[in-house]
Amino acid sequence: MTDRCPRDIGVTLPRGARRLAPGGITLRRRDVPGPDRAWIRGVAVTAEHLTVLETCAVLPDGAGFLDRVLQRRVVHPALLHEAYCRNAGAHGMAAAHRLLVAALDRADSELERMLLRLLRAAGIGGVVRGLPVGGGREIDLAFPAERVAIELDGWARHTDPDRFRADRAKGNALVARGWTLLRFTWHDVCDAPEGTLAAIRRALRR
Repeated sequence: MTDRCPRDIGVTLPRGARRLAPGGITLRRRDVPGPDRAWIRGVAVTAEHLTVLETCAVLPDGAGFLDRVLQRRVVHPALLHEAYCRNAGAHGMAAAHRLLVAALDRADSELERMLLRLLRAAGIGGVVRGLPVGGGREIDLAFPAERVAIELDGWARHTDPDRFRADRAKGNALVARGWTLLRFTWHDVCDAPEGTLAAIRRALRR
């Protein structure tokens, strides 16, 4: 799920096990529930959903990692939630819980407010929120004078196929009418705001 292997391999042992870890091995002692175990080439490992939670909890860009996993549909969000419930209290699960709540519960309107605050702080004006474009559709954030549309892909859109298709149809219609369409995710706005603002400025200049 990542582009590189971890420096140390984590090995989970039952709570009562007494072993010493050789170099390159990090030991932890806890009981892993049966649904959160899997076998790969004869080696017992954590199942994908628990692996996602444990990985996002320790990566510097855990939110970005979780975003990519959801976009690629590596695991279903419901399985992530169930895995968290089974492992609540384990090492790293508090951090994973914060990211999971963000992934499943944040409203798109909050993401819009965050980007609007960034635009105001950067002195970028002329933006309209919820601009109607016909057929009951609205642009999340629009610069009508420059015909630049911004669509914000909140976490919930990863799990709603109908909404995903409707958003893509709206985007295609905007491009056909001569609009420049930019799409941003939670990761773009929260973790890479400067890059997001730079992309908006470039589009407005064009």
